[in-house]
Parts: sequence; structure tokens; C-alpha cells
Amino acid sequence: MRRGASMRASSRRLPATGLALATVVALLLAVGFAAWSPEPSAEESTPRPVTIGSKKFTESVILGETLRLLALDAGHPARHRAELGGTRILWGALLSGEIDIYPEYSGTLAREILAGEDVSSPERLEAALAARGVRSSASLGFENTYAIAVPEALAEQLGLERISDLREHPDLRLGFSSEFLERADGWPGLQQRYRLPQTRVQGLDHDLVYRGIAAGHLDVTVIYTTDAEIARYGLRMLDDDLGYFEDYQAILLYRAELAEAAPDAVAAFRRLEGAIDAPAMAGMNGAVKLEGDSEQAVAARLLSEGLGLEVTVSGQGFWSQLGQRTLEHLGLVGVSLGAAILFAVPLGVLAAQQARLGHLILGITGMIQTIPSLALFVFLIPWLGIGWLPTVVALFLYSLLPIVRNTHAGLMDIPVPIRESADVLGLTRGARLLLIELPLAANTILAGIKTSAVLNVGTATVAALIGAGGYGQPILTGIRLDDTALIMQGAVPAALLALGLQGLFEFAERWVVPRGLRLKPTDGVRADADPDLERPRP
Repeated sequence: MRRGASMRASSRRLPATGLALATVVALLLAVGFAAWSPEPSAEESTPRPVTIGSKKFTESVILGETLRLLALDAGHPARHRAELGGTRILWGALLSGEIDIYPEYSGTLAREILAGEDVSSPERLEAALAARGVRSSASLGFENTYAIAVPEALAEQLGLERISDLREHPDLRLGFSSEFLERADGWPGLQQRYRLPQTRVQGLDHDLVYRGIAAGHLDVTVIYTTDAEIARYGLRMLDDDLGYFEDYQAILLYRAELAEAAPDAVAAFRRLEGAIDAPAMAGMNGAVKLEGDSEQAVAARLLSEGLGLEVTVSGQGFWSQLGQRTLEHLGLVGVSLGAAILFAVPLGVLAAQQARLGHLILGITGMIQTIPSLALFVFLIPWLGIGWLPTVVALFLYSLLPIVRNTHAGLMDIPVPIRESADVLGLTRGARLLLIELPLAANTILAGIKTSAVLNVGTATVAALIGAGGYGQPILTGIRLDDTALIMQGAVPAALLALGLQGLFEFAERWVVPRGLRLKPTDGVRADADPDLERPRP
């Protein structure tokens, strides 16, 4: 096609180009907002809803589910935001009111959450919590402390009985949960107290530590004393001979206003005080992790056998869960990607028109892309809370770079003669951008959008750690339970959604990109031939 014909085709295509891209963005935003459904606010005449949180390990999820059933039995609507990540996420969510109650441990409270404060007596601890609008229950009846463990065979071979014995073996390979590596009551303090010389220390998910031990990749790890895997993997717990790990009694932390707004729910929760011993808790962990029972079923048995409460457990079927996760994921991806397109394309245009400002725009969006996703999610929690909103903001920020960069590159790659031809025609800068440059760069811009869409879908799975749900939830639970099938229930739909979005933009290319500029395979016809103007001869 001749250059003049290409320019005329681009000009004629402008209304369709802008309309099609706007339609795609509107569709993404509409689907996202339709899929996202905010929690309904309770009417004054209905009981106060209770939101329960739990950490991303089985024991905490079981206790969280137990609290949910107790709230329902007391007549309160209840939601369990399970597997929200580590201590800091749960504590921050409690202070902000995102959750009302969650299970915690006394040692974690004293040495990690309130580290640096004098909470040496129950009175001082109560005062420190009250200053933050928080109360705690008495012990639930069991302790779940940290312990350093090694395989039984290795312990026999090296004569390991106490943590102090590790000093004689500096070459041992240590593997701890990532949280334990950073906690005030974790590895730094343990290493200092025992003067441990080991330098081969890895950080990984707690549920993956046992696999590392079983595979022979790790020699020493940290465990929870009620873990069901201790006997399964044949581990020996080393004696804490210097008394580093303090008393870690299981307790409940809840907002003080909950006791005033829902006193009957709090009274129901406190029925758990002293009701669970360590063997019973270890047995419940084993029922879930080793025998395949659900946390809901185990919690219901606890209430039935321990408190004499008959509660009904209603679980979702596979298709119902898949539909819910799909709607949650679409809500995250649709809104964040649609908003990113609206912001990133103008930013890319600005970067192409203003060289100095362009370097700044590309630098900032590139810097954002280097921030680990979980770190950005957690960073946003103090301002935006947990769940949908911080996830959408983070995904929006991550989606900017590919679109900005490709918009900038597509505009900069337009040949100078074409720009000069537009000037000869007397077009203003705005008209040249709309009538010629954007249509010519549409292929490159769409490629950036497709890249952002795929990255967006994948990154959204991490957001399950801050309560956003989506396909990341079954992946997270599958890792915790060492259940590959459950992991695939999140991974496969996420991959299909990414492919579906890519196909959507491929389809949109028919309207966004002028016909003469579409990339298509050659089959004897020139690549720049317009089928409406030229046809191959036989």
C-alpha cells in the first residue's frame, strides 16, 4: 500500500480506533466492578457482623473457623478471612478494624508485636493492649511454641540433643520460615543467644520446610510444637537449654469495641478458654494435614465434643467455589487493568513528546515494577487496609510500565517522513497524534496492554495473602496442605484467564489497528497488501 493511502486509511480508522479501545476499557471496568461486591453493611436491627482473621498455617485456620461457627451459633453473621499472611498483617488489620478477632500466641504478642515495651506483668500487658483498643482472652489451654528440630537419623549420627550442640557443626544447612528469619523472637535473637556459627540459612514458606527436610536439602529447621508433621517426618526437637523461646500460650486478640457491640459473640468466643489441650490441637492439625479433613469439619467436631454445641457445616462445591474465585479475580484484574490503560497511554504519549519528562516517567514506572509484589501489598495496608482496594492499587501500579513503555516506543518508532507529511498537510499536534500517530502505534500499544494483562492475572494470585481472594486462595491453601490438585484449581483457571484476556485484545485488534498495519502471515501475498485493493494473481 502506498504511504499516502496508508495515512488516509489511518485517518478514516480513527473513530473506530478510539471507540474500540474505549469500549475495551469500559468492558474491563464494568466486568471488574460487577464482579467485585463490597460487604453489605448491617442494618441497625440485625446483629453486628463479626470478621475473623487467621494466619496462613493450619492451626490458625482451624481456630479461625471455630470462631466463625461460634459467632454463627451466637446469632451473628460471621466471615472468616483465612490465611491472611503473617503476624504483622493480622495485627495491622485488627487495629484498623478490618478484622475483629484472630488467634495469637502470648510469646508473639510480648516479643514481636509489643517488642520494646514493658509488658512483664499481666497488668502492664492489659494496659498496653487497652491503649490500642484491643483486649485478649485467657489461654485456650495449650501452648504452641517454636522448637528447633533435626531429622532423627542426623541427631543420632551427630549426637544432637540440645540447641547448644549445633555450635559444634557450623556446616549444617538451616531452613526457616521467612517470617522467623525477621522476627524479633526469631533467628537473629536465637543465633545471638546460642552463638550459632551457621551461615547456610535459607528462608522459605513454613509448609515447604518439611519437604526440604524430607528431600535431604535441609538439616535443621524451626517447627511449631503442635505440628502434625513432627512424627510423620521423624524429627527430633532439640532442648531449648538456654530458654530462648518463651511461653507461647494460644490466646484470642479482639477489638475492645466488639465486646460492647456484640457481647454475646465475645462470650461465645471465651468459651474456648482452657478448652483445648496440646494433644487435642495436634490431633486436629493432623486430621486436616494428614487425613484430609476440612478445617470446618474439624472445628465442628471440636465444638461438638468439647463444648456440646451442635453446629451445621455447609461447604461449597467445586463449581461454586470456582465461580466465586473467578468473580473475585475478575474484579481485581478488570478494574486495575482498565484504570491502567486509561492512565498509562496518556503517560506514554507525554513521555514521547517531552524527552526529559519521558525519562522521569519511564524511570518511575520501571522502579515500581522492581518492588516485590507482596512487599507492595503489605506497604499499602496501613493506608488502604486489606483485601480488594490495596490489591487493585498495587496491580494498577504494576500494569503501568509495559503500557507506558510500549506507547512511548510505538510513537517514537514512527518514521520521520510520515511526521513531516502530517506537518505539510497542516495538521496540528493534537490532530497528528489522533489521526496518524496513535493508529500507527496501535499495534505496539496493544502488545504492551496484552503483556500487562498476563502479568496482572499472575500477580493477582499473590493477593490472597492479604485477603483479596481470587485464584490465589486455592493455590495458597494447596501449598499449606501439600495438595497439588488444590494448587491446580487456582493455577489452571489463572492461566486460562490470562489466555482469554490475550485473546480479547487480539480480537480488539481488528478495530483498534488500521487494516493495513495488522500483522498477519504471508501466503504469497505481500505483507503490506490490502485485500480490498489488491488481490494475488493465479
